Amino acid sequence: MTNERSQKLVLLIAAIGLIPIALGYGFMPEETLTPLYGFEVDSVNLKHIMRAVMGLYFGQIIIWFLGVSNPKLRRPAMYCLVVFMLGLAGGRIISLVVDGISHWLLIVYLILELFIGLIGLKLISTENKT
Repeated sequence: MTNERSQKLVLLIAAIGLIPIALGYGFMPEETLTPLYGFEVDSVNLKHIMRAVMGLYFGQIIIWFLGVSNPKLRRPAMYCLVVFMLGLAGGRIISLVVDGISHWLLIVYLILELFIGLIGLKLISTENKT
């Protein structure tokens, strides 16, 4: 598989995979976050923050879809993917050290973020060598 095709595949997988997570965080946070993670989403401020996070996720999703469809935007989309994924993973690692073990699904997210972020770095570095 070519590097270009691999980049498109990683961007597409990340974009599609992030859609349900974004919707879970912000579309109806009280309906998804409370049963899943066990905390009440009972204030306008928390709903506001969760919907802003959803917007941030959808912003990234759009960049990644653009990177899949437009070769001129592929490299910037890959850099956005790496920064986004490794940034999330870094925050989760800090939380594990400071706060302790979190919900199992958040650990799965950490593993996926590290995996996708590192694959993205590898694909960028491979592209830079050619």
